[in-house]
Amino acid sequence: MRLLYILFFFSFLISFSQSPLISTDEANQKKWVDSVYQSLSQEEKIGQLFTVWVATKYGKEEINHISNLIKKYNLGGLIFSLGNIKDQADATNHFQSISNVPLLIGMDAEWGIGMRLDDAFSFPYNMTLGAVEDNELIYKVGKRIGQHANRLGVHINFAPVVDINTNPDNPIIGSRSFGEDKYNVADKALSYMKGMQSKNLLGSAKHFPGHGDTKTDSHYTLPLISFSEERIDSIELYPFKKLIDNNIASIMTAHLNIPSLQEGNLPSTLSKTILTDLLKDDLGFQGLIVTDALDMKGVVDFSKKEYADVSAMNAGNDILLMPNDLDESVKQIKKAISRKKISNERLEESVKKILMAKYKVGLHEFKPIIKTNIVEEMNEEVDYALLDKIASESITIVKNENQILPFRNVIDEKIGYLKLGDDDHDSFLDFLNKYHRIEEVQMNDNFNFEKLSNYDKIIIGFHKTDKSPFEKFRFEKKEVDLIENIKKLTEIVLVIFAKPYSVSDLNIDHIESIVIGYQNSEVFQQKAAQVIFGAIPAIGKLPVSIHKNIPVNTQIKTKKLNAVGFSHYLNMGFDENKLNKVDSLINYAIKNQMLPGAQLVAMKDGHIVYNKSFGYFTYQKKKKVNSETLFDLASLTKILVSVPLMIKEFDSNNLNLSSTLSDILYNENLGNKSNLRFDEMFSHQSALIPWIPFYEETLDSLTKNQIDKFYSTFKTNKFSTHVSENLYMNNYWNDTIFKRLIDSDLLDVKEYKYSDVPYYFIKKYFEKKYNSSLDDIIKKQVFNRIGAFSLTYNPRLNYEISQIAPSEEDDYFRFSKLQGFVHDMGASMQGGIGGHAGLFGTAEDVSKVMQLFLNKGTYANDKIFTSTSFDIFNKRHFKDNRRGIGFDKPQLDDNVLSTCGCVSDDSFGHSGFTGTYAWADPEDNLVYVFLSNRTYPSMRNNMISEYNIRTEVHRLIKDASE
Repeated sequence: MRLLYILFFFSFLISFSQSPLISTDEANQKKWVDSVYQSLSQEEKIGQLFTVWVATKYGKEEINHISNLIKKYNLGGLIFSLGNIKDQADATNHFQSISNVPLLIGMDAEWGIGMRLDDAFSFPYNMTLGAVEDNELIYKVGKRIGQHANRLGVHINFAPVVDINTNPDNPIIGSRSFGEDKYNVADKALSYMKGMQSKNLLGSAKHFPGHGDTKTDSHYTLPLISFSEERIDSIELYPFKKLIDNNIASIMTAHLNIPSLQEGNLPSTLSKTILTDLLKDDLGFQGLIVTDALDMKGVVDFSKKEYADVSAMNAGNDILLMPNDLDESVKQIKKAISRKKISNERLEESVKKILMAKYKVGLHEFKPIIKTNIVEEMNEEVDYALLDKIASESITIVKNENQILPFRNVIDEKIGYLKLGDDDHDSFLDFLNKYHRIEEVQMNDNFNFEKLSNYDKIIIGFHKTDKSPFEKFRFEKKEVDLIENIKKLTEIVLVIFAKPYSVSDLNIDHIESIVIGYQNSEVFQQKAAQVIFGAIPAIGKLPVSIHKNIPVNTQIKTKKLNAVGFSHYLNMGFDENKLNKVDSLINYAIKNQMLPGAQLVAMKDGHIVYNKSFGYFTYQKKKKVNSETLFDLASLTKILVSVPLMIKEFDSNNLNLSSTLSDILYNENLGNKSNLRFDEMFSHQSALIPWIPFYEETLDSLTKNQIDKFYSTFKTNKFSTHVSENLYMNNYWNDTIFKRLIDSDLLDVKEYKYSDVPYYFIKKYFEKKYNSSLDDIIKKQVFNRIGAFSLTYNPRLNYEISQIAPSEEDDYFRFSKLQGFVHDMGASMQGGIGGHAGLFGTAEDVSKVMQLFLNKGTYANDKIFTSTSFDIFNKRHFKDNRRGIGFDKPQLDDNVLSTCGCVSDDSFGHSGFTGTYAWADPEDNLVYVFLSNRTYPSMRNNMISEYNIRTEVHRLIKDASE
């Protein structure tokens, strides 16, 4: 007997030295393990075997119940489930404080702590991760889960799932699996495991020996695996072997009936042949072996419960998870030991392995969880950035006839969107509309299918909830029939926001393109929309077979077109702390009433990374600014409207630098302006006066009231120029404006002097040439082609007033609140449409035009103007004049600051009177847009210029990007 004990002890030492549970200070670990073990009674040792389920959701009664179990049985561990972060932290601190031996805290957190806790972060399901080729991202997921677990006092995560899901109808694994390719599953699981264990969170590969090809759920019955031993060894065991070779700390068993490995219908959890002979001896695994939950029907119904725990111990399990009846389980284990059915050596082996694990995770020096900022630290921006990156790289195109995706040159096409499924689709449709005017098709019982033939393309989104991986994912028959009918009428792009297996319900013939989005959360909808329009490439690879013509590893890659995309700022190299300074500065400006509200956009390498709104429409704080709020862009109109149209005229050789005003406006009496050159005028070098206050002529010189002959409070044929709420101007004043411009004096010297006047002339040129309003011209030639749909003159014609920020309480001309009416007086007297002012829009759409400039004229495969002409406009043409043609450029004199002083000489942009600013720098591909209504309630408030708020924000963004 003494010899047997010596042999056992020697074998334990050997296994200790080979175990993945070894700490870096092995000698101290062994001393602690031995010391604790020797201090325990037999009953306390038995208690160490059990890990009990706890859910803080159930409050004090649950806490008291678990506390009693800890005290009574000296439990080895707990597996936390339903609840929230702070409650679990409180409960953990309490439970640890009353436990004689520190508790090994576990969670079933396959896709993150959010799998169990309401306010914790969730990463995508494994099947989604299986579509990502870059395994470094999977490592990062594991690492972040490890960091979250560390923060919450969790020591072991019962993950990753390494089951190879070859059965689409598997009711319990499905999206929890990385897929059906054993190499991909193994590589993903290994990366995930290494990430977790890099933060000292123990991993647990499951469900041994493989639960991926079952039709039943072991929670309710005992699934049958009918494969041969050779097949199981070749396929199912492959990922387990790879993780064992790389020191996975733990393996969780499965409740399965596997006749080729174990006779007699014995669940694999209770099989010594499977767990000891195969897992421990043949595969050499020396870590913790954990049962799947022992309260599951797969083991309860197929084994007498009083023997289930005993059988599990004898099979080779170390941790007995969630016993069906703890009192009875302890009783039966104790009885089995006394009757020699379980040896003391067997008990010692498992308890010491459990204690080794506790030492390895630092429980020999347990410190209570500090709750300060715990929720925030478990939902950090780095998590959202990682989610954003995974979503970008997972979207998978599995069919793409005639390379229909990404859409190119579809400006004149009518594209519809049809929602199928029973979950939300708003983000998908919203993002589609950032690139094209998409009409949502509303189906009802009386719908005329023939109307669908009017569409060039129909995008069908299949949206199923992803709140759980077990949700239904199949098409309803009526949806299948609907798709069959639509096929006959137009081209279809089908986007699946559900398990990819749903495609197997369909006849995919005559469906031009199929895109797999995997999950229906907002970020996946947004990324799928960007793939469709080429803002990001499609690079995902299908992790499972979904159709006879769409096998596993199907991958149709697309390239990014140079359309604006959307990415998390951390993924584009921005520093979070530095970027937070931007928020602080804007909030400071609002607090000090420099401006009521603002929108900011920063874009890097063609991706919008920062798009925030601040403040309110007014200082009364009744209406918040949001990303859809339209602002009066003031002089940004010059570069957003007039400049791109002028560049196009250069391309057509209709204009050039030496063109004179008489060339531009031939057959017009131009007085002393006839010989002014194009380059002089639009570089502000032509001796034109800065501006003319035309409106002053229409006011009584003494009372400053409006003169009746110029204005009417209602619209008539004579008075139809709408200048403000309930105020219309005499139509002939448009001609009067032109006459005043021609009659105006020139300055004595041709030197740099900023002037709005040339833009009145160029507006007249364009409207005369195209016989259309400047608004219609720019929308047709530029804005609609790049998806900048919010950019518009006279926004009240197309938008609710509640969507437009007010620009002033006018007390000098129109004597009313200006909301949706252009602030600039001259543009107002031209019906709200000027070449120099009048445009409204959002920061996001302004950034699209700035990106068009950075692209030097191309956007999403559409060539709008040439790089040659653009370069002419982005060049200085006169000495001691910083301006390009239309564009503002960096200062030549540090005493006059047009920029932050942190941009390259190739950069360009403009500012606007109402508190706007836009700048682009080709050196680092950075676009910055600042919109505000600093002129509300009065344009006399110029503090944002006095404090250089716009350029200082630019400097902060630039600094954050480096």
